[in-house]
Amino acid sequence: MKEVKKEKSAKDMPKENIQETNIEFSGPERRQFVRLDYAAPLAYKVCKKETISNILQGYTVNVSQSGALCKIKDKVRKNDILWVSFDRNALNICKDMEKNAVIYQNGIIGKVVRIEHNRDKDYEIGIRFITKEEKNFNNIYPKVHFLI
Repeated sequence: MKEVKKEKSAKDMPKENIQETNIEFSGPERRQFVRLDYAAPLAYKVCKKETISNILQGYTVNVSQSGALCKIKDKVRKNDILWVSFDRNALNICKDMEKNAVIYQNGIIGKVVRIEHNRDKDYEIGIRFITKEEKNFNNIYPKVHFLI
C-alpha cells in the first residue's frame, strides 16, 4: 500500500497565522483564505458608464472571503471593477466577507485580477473583492462613483 503524504494547506494553519498579511503559503492552497467549491448563478455589471446598465450572467466556480473564481461568456479586462451578485446566504464564509467587502445593492464590488480564455469560449476570471479598508479606494472610487 502506497503512503500518501498530505500537503499542508491554509486551513491546516493556526488561526492566528491566517490573519497575518505577510504569510508565505506553500502546498496546494497558497491563499490567505481557503476557497470553497461553490457553483451558483451570478449576475454582474462592468462598472463603466457605457456598460453599467447591462446586467450580464455567469456563475461562480469557487468563493473565498477575499474573492471568487467565475465563468462568464462576455470579455472583461484585467483591473476592471465589477458589481457581482450571487446567493451568499448559502455560504457561512460570507458572513465574514460581508463585514469587510464593499456591498452595494446586494452585490459585491470586486476587481478582475485574472482572466483565462477557455476552449469552450467561456472566460474564467478571478475577482478580488474590494474591502472597506482598502488603501487605494481613491483609485477605485472614480470607477464606481456612478453606482452610488
